[in-house]
Amino acid sequence: MAGKKTDAKAKVLLCVNASLEKQAKELIVLNVKGVSSFADYFVISSGSSDRQVQAISASIQETMKKAGMSPLGVEGESLGKWVLLDYGEVIVHIFYEPIRSFYELERLWADVPRMEIGEDVAQIKSLIKGM
Repeated sequence: MAGKKTDAKAKVLLCVNASLEKQAKELIVLNVKGVSSFADYFVISSGSSDRQVQAISASIQETMKKAGMSPLGVEGESLGKWVLLDYGEVIVHIFYEPIRSFYELERLWADVPRMEIGEDVAQIKSLIKGM
């Protein structure tokens, strides 16, 4: 399928920037395409409250909808502890901070290329080389 990589990267950029708009913490992108059969990228972030987690989720969904994309699935949004948004080749995980440190999802994918986005960043325009 031609253009799939570009599509996935464009989705990642939309999700990351929508997360940054709501001051997501510990934002990281994992390139899992070499080790996963179900996704190319994970976008992982944290919120300091269940409301912030829900706000980050809503921001991503609104941004993606404006770009003509709906999630294939949404899990955990009502509780705001761990929200999963499935956009096909891009899976978004938004954690309430204590829940994230309990599950340590990044540790499970320690060997994949990653891009950490600092909390002082307002927007990213591209992914780093190797992503």
